Amino acid sequence: QVSLVESGGELVQAGGSLRLSCRVSGRIFRTYFMGWFRQAPGKEREFVAATWWTDSLTLHGDSVKGRFTISKDTPRNTVYLQMNSLRPEDTAVYYCAVGSGGRLTAVTRRYDYWGQGTQVTVSS
Repeated sequence: QVSLVESGGELVQAGGSLRLSCRVSGRIFRTYFMGWFRQAPGKEREFVAATWWTDSLTLHGDSVKGRFTISKDTPRNTVYLQMNSLRPEDTAVYYCAVGSGGRLTAVTRRYDYWGQGTQVTVSS
């Protein structure tokens, strides 16, 4: 069993930056990958970024490439999402998730464990 707790969401002005954190607890295997997703009101959950727990390979969604960066600190069991040049359309609840096996993926159903989310609001 894996549990995830996100933090760092808040209200920020457009053009600003935030760093979200996801603390992971439980048994973590080498085949695990970590992802960030977001969901705005009335919209489907959208892939943001992903990385392997034991590899440096990353994947970022088209809407955030060049602005957001996923990283991790495995000794601290924490995954981060650095968000720069924030826009009002980045406003959403941001979720951390864990999946395993296969390729690094943006597909929501490949993720087995989810956090409760943290709200990010970007004002114009």
